[in-house]
Amino acid sequence: MVSTDPPYYDNIGYADLSDFFYVWLRQSLKSSLPNLFRTVQVPKKEELVATPYRFEGSAPKAKEFFEDGMFHSCEQIWKYTREDFPVTIYYAYKQSDSGKEDDQQTASSGWETMLAAIINAGFTITGTWPLRTELSNRSGALGTNSLASSIALVCRKRPVDAPSCSRRNFLNALRQELLPALRKLQSAHIAPVDLQQSAIGPGIAVFSRYKQVLESDGTPMSVRTALTIINQELDLYLNEQDSSLDTVSQFCITLYKQVGFGEMRYGEADTLARAKSISIKELTNDGSLFAEKGVVRLKKREELPEPEIHQNNVWLLMQQLTHAMATRGNQGCVDILSSMVSTSSIESARKLLYRMYSIADGKGWTAEAYAYNSLMAAWQDIQNLIIKQRDQKAKEKDQNQSTISFKRADS
Repeated sequence: MVSTDPPYYDNIGYADLSDFFYVWLRQSLKSSLPNLFRTVQVPKKEELVATPYRFEGSAPKAKEFFEDGMFHSCEQIWKYTREDFPVTIYYAYKQSDSGKEDDQQTASSGWETMLAAIINAGFTITGTWPLRTELSNRSGALGTNSLASSIALVCRKRPVDAPSCSRRNFLNALRQELLPALRKLQSAHIAPVDLQQSAIGPGIAVFSRYKQVLESDGTPMSVRTALTIINQELDLYLNEQDSSLDTVSQFCITLYKQVGFGEMRYGEADTLARAKSISIKELTNDGSLFAEKGVVRLKKREELPEPEIHQNNVWLLMQQLTHAMATRGNQGCVDILSSMVSTSSIESARKLLYRMYSIADGKGWTAEAYAYNSLMAAWQDIQNLIIKQRDQKAKEKDQNQSTISFKRADS
């Protein structure tokens, strides 16, 4: 039975890190353990990481070395794997690379090489589980959009008679199975930074069940292309959620995508607003927008008005919560949400966080992405605090009523 946590492509060079300790240990132990400490530094040639400096600075050679080594490792695992036990492989690698042909096509080299090795070795991925394995207070996560989850890939041997399919059939199956999986991930309050890597699992499970997915010209689809398609479907899913929002929020998202919190000429903003059947004046009155001297911009979070109990502007609520999280932490968000009447607006604001993170991350707005991710990562804790606060108030109310009844009986 195999359960393994393989190297994360080029993320960590453990042999390099080990040198710090090795040089001191060698001084005291080389006479006792001459074979273990026969080299001046830790041996690095065989370590399975894609580190370019070990290949004269060549990233393609480092990638080839990693791919070849990972494939042979998975091939050996496949050889000894039992039919009645699954293989579990844990992986946590943030997608960040862009395809050469289109900068909007995201497909991580780390994920690509890992999945290609698994699939080409003869495995199919039958299940994926995002696990909260990473501590938020670790040094590498402080002030960054670091992953909080690892993905457990559940693999079994692909049947020898597995069918091939066309690109169209793959897309149909992907859309049918990926969307319910994404809804389930969102309902579990998974952090936005983890959603993209979590979506890989159910998507690649569809891809790996086939012997081959054939392009229109008859050539096999690559894992990188499959990852690009999965990410495109994720973007489409998040984009489609905009249509369920109020028109003011839709306008604010459109403006944010174009200029962030920067300025836009009044005429251009007015054209966007009219397309949503709203007016710039309406947006300035509700506190979402600043309009003066021929320019329009979204109000920054610190400029926003106080939240209202009957608030239906999802954009405004989401930004107020983000500001409260940054300035007052979980309790600040509790103070806002515990008094809200519209539960549908709260749920819409939660879903909007994923969309906002996706936009900010795609634009390279690190601080913005971090703000949205931080709020979503704390959402479950905030809900628990609200429940605890309501239970405490209910308990105090019962105690007061008991006291009043006792006094009446006494009198």
